[in-house]
Amino acid sequence: MRLRKQEGAPRHAYHAADRLLVQTSRQGGAWVIVVALAAIVTSGVSLTFPAVLGHAVDGVVSEGSAGRWLAWAAGLVALLVIGSALDVLASGAAIARSTAWLRRTVLRHALALGTRPDTPLGPGETATRLVANASEAGRVAPAIVGAGSSLIMGLGGTVALALIDPLLCAAFLAGIPVLLLIVRAFARDASTLATRYLTVQGRIAERLSGAISGARTIAAAGTLQREVDRSLAPLPELRRHGMGLWRVNMRVTTQDALLVVMLEIAVIGVAGVLLARGQISAGEMLAAAQYVLLASSLNALTGVVSQITTARAAAQRLVEILEQAPMQYGAGPLPAGRGRLELRGVTVRSGGKPVLDGVDLVVPAGALVAVVGSSGSGKSLLAALVGRLVDPDEGDVLLDGTPLREIDHHELRRAIGYGFARPALFGDTVGEAIAFGHDAPPDDQLEEAARAARADDFIRLLPEGYATPLAQAPMSGGETQRMGLARTFAHAGRVLVLDDVAASLDTVTEHHISRVLTGALGDRTRLVVGHRASTVARMDAVIWLDGGRVRAMAPHHELWQNPDYRVLFEADEPTAPATPTVVSIGAGG
Repeated sequence: MRLRKQEGAPRHAYHAADRLLVQTSRQGGAWVIVVALAAIVTSGVSLTFPAVLGHAVDGVVSEGSAGRWLAWAAGLVALLVIGSALDVLASGAAIARSTAWLRRTVLRHALALGTRPDTPLGPGETATRLVANASEAGRVAPAIVGAGSSLIMGLGGTVALALIDPLLCAAFLAGIPVLLLIVRAFARDASTLATRYLTVQGRIAERLSGAISGARTIAAAGTLQREVDRSLAPLPELRRHGMGLWRVNMRVTTQDALLVVMLEIAVIGVAGVLLARGQISAGEMLAAAQYVLLASSLNALTGVVSQITTARAAAQRLVEILEQAPMQYGAGPLPAGRGRLELRGVTVRSGGKPVLDGVDLVVPAGALVAVVGSSGSGKSLLAALVGRLVDPDEGDVLLDGTPLREIDHHELRRAIGYGFARPALFGDTVGEAIAFGHDAPPDDQLEEAARAARADDFIRLLPEGYATPLAQAPMSGGETQRMGLARTFAHAGRVLVLDDVAASLDTVTEHHISRVLTGALGDRTRLVVGHRASTVARMDAVIWLDGGRVRAMAPHHELWQNPDYRVLFEADEPTAPATPTVVSIGAGG
């Protein structure tokens, strides 16, 4: 049965979803073969059983005994039980393997996409596709086997009726066109409704993710009920599509039940006439009654179609992630050098509009440079570009004269370390959270990094120190920030990028971190996204972004003469800072 193309999906994406389902099915491995064998066994037993039962009845009628046939019937029942149990076991294993592969594949791809500003899917939507949609798509192999089993039993039952008497087969076949129309209508309606249901489900998940992550803001604003209403606003639409699926299933179930009853009545009626005429035996009439039920197994295709259309709709949503071009890495070695960064004609667009536009920039090796600008000027995007968390749409970013695209992934990650304003901590323990990275530093290096980030003192106050489970170590915003800095310092390469890491730090800690940057880490190239004049004043030079372009690159005390520059720091420092000792650096060279 050819299924209808998913609503709103272009043809190439429709075929891509089919290819993904085929790949997913193969991941079930030998278990899919076991499911198929179990289906063949159970189908064969189901088709043989009515004939054996019919012979047993005829044996009783004609000979007064049916021991041999009853023994065969008992053996077939045992095979049926074994085959059914094996089918349940193998189907579960095949689904688990296929779903696990699909989730790993999509998650790996999603994480490889980078952090572009125009990423179409939020975390909640992506998580829904990885969890719920992957689970639906992972069930496709047993569903396809189930379709094959239904066809075998349907065709086998039809042939068996013909072998008993062609009139029985003709009586059954009279209802087949109606059955096929029912299945076709169900496939059409279920396909559309399944796609709509999964789409709304993802939209709700995205809103819930945002609400949960912003729970403190919602509580502080006193907008709890408003946010609950906003997050769950699509529920009526979800209910409408869900009820639509339920009505379609109810309709097809009712139609199937009525059709099967009518077919059974028709076949048994014809069989009764044939029995009265002596053209068939009582056992054959009993077998015919059983075979019409097996022939009607074709109606089980409606349930299989439901599973396959839902799996296809889910696969289409996963294809939308997989079709996004991932970041490709080169195989070249890390070039010799001390961390000279260069941007040549770099442009990054979001929604067709440039966020950074034609940026040319050189940061000498070993320099301590700040990046400043108004909100939306592209500061964090520039920081992401220099470590290749994002690729430019145009232009190149070079490290020590080599384009980042040509450098091996692991080599690049070792060379460029990051610190973020809101660090995410990973690992089972506090120590593992600091060690998280491409290589695990030794314990003494972890502790040294924690001391440099002023995290060692509060870590040692925890019940088990560095071995304290991360989930049992509640931290303030500043402590989390220092943990993130400790991780950054533990993995510092030749380039260190700090994206507004002082946002949650007190003045004393910020001053200490500045001393670390100019002392123990003074030989690295350091790029710091900053907002405080007191922080920026300590830098060798400042990159001033304005409207996606580099408006100027010069020491802070020189830029301070420009009133537009001073506006960036009015809330922080209204008076001119003392002139620090600086290293003169020019944009573009």
